[in-house]
Amino acid sequence: MNTADAPSMSAYDRIGGAPAVTEAVERFYRRLLADDELSGFFTGTDLPQLKRHQVALISQVLDGPKAYGGRELAEAHRGMDISPGQYKAVGMHLTAVLEELEVPRDIIDSVEQVLTVVAPDIIEA
Repeated sequence: MNTADAPSMSAYDRIGGAPAVTEAVERFYRRLLADDELSGFFTGTDLPQLKRHQVALISQVLDGPKAYGGRELAEAHRGMDISPGQYKAVGMHLTAVLEELEVPRDIIDSVEQVLTVVAPDIIEA
């Protein structure tokens, strides 16, 4: 099925649902952990739990299942001193993963808009 011809489908369904989001999150964290500027944020973190939260959050952003039960973004990132440059780098990694997975441009644009909207909740430095 050509998902580009299905604008009435949610973005979540258009990209392939749970398997696609899970793959995106796996690739995203591989990139983050390989980035020397960002990997330190994950020291001592329960990565499997963090990935589950990320899958749920991205699924919800893409109009998929509303199963995110984690903390509010501001609370979850409080005290991490994330700089605007670091936040931008994270966003670039996410965009690169979505492009690798050939996610349609309109969906990537929508995700980037969400990143812009939530930036003040995450950036502290």
